[in-house]
Formats: sequence, structure tokens, C-alpha cells
Amino acid sequence: MADDKRTVRNENITMPTGRVVAEFVDGVPDPAIRADTGVLVALAAEVTGEPPVMWGSSIIGFGSRHYRYDSGREGDVAAVSFAPRKNALTLYLTGGVESYADLLADLGPHRTGKGCLYLPRLADVNGTVLRRIVERCYRYAADGDG
Repeated sequence: MADDKRTVRNENITMPTGRVVAEFVDGVPDPAIRADTGVLVALAAEVTGEPPVMWGSSIIGFGSRHYRYDSGREGDVAAVSFAPRKNALTLYLTGGVESYADLLADLGPHRTGKGCLYLPRLADVNGTVLRRIVERCYRYAADGDG
């Protein structure tokens, strides 16, 4: 039984699904978050050149990258990804928040977590800086620096 638990912990539970991104976006309950989600989908698709794909039940991702930890755990994650949440869009930053400190200083209203950037409203942030954050995130994923 212990081996089963270890195996489960080593599996990546967030994987691409066949769910249609546009249908997911249409189902975002808050109209402002729904609109911001559409804007961010378009921005990330343009920056990455990748189509949007649903990862798990609520994450929209673009491209993918393979990771391998020293522990031996490995898997694939979206190269650039975000999720519309109740009060903000959550961007998952490859390389950790500290890798974006220079850009975050000029972004506008936001919060951060260990590897997440929370944006309450896209209209309040600097679009050029947000684009650079998405570009850097994708570049880090491609270079394997994340």
C-alpha cells in the first residue's frame, strides 16, 4: 500500500483534457473575469504561437514543458498557464515569482504567491509588462530554466 501512495504522489494530476477552451471560458460566471480570460487567452496564444488547451478542470495552458526533479518525479506541465478564479486571474509563473521582480514592479495592481501571479483586473495592469511576463514565462519553459 505504501508503494501505491508514493506512486500517486509522483503522478501529475493536472494533464491536458479534451475539454473545449471556448466552452470553459463561456462558463466563467463573473462577466469581468470571463472577459479578462478571453483577453489573456488571445494574448498568450499570440505570444506563444500555441493553441489554448485545458489542463485539468480549470487551467488554460499553452505549449508544454517536461520537468524532472532530483527526487525522480517527472512529468509535463503547460509552458504558460493561468486559471480564472473567483476574484482574480491566476498566472502560474515558470521560474518562480522572483524571476519576474523587475517586471512586477511596473505591472500595476497584483498579488503574488510562491509561483503565482494574481491579477484582479486586466484593465488595471500595464499590458506591455503583462505581455513581457508571458514572453519570459514561455522562454523559461523552452530553455528549461523553470
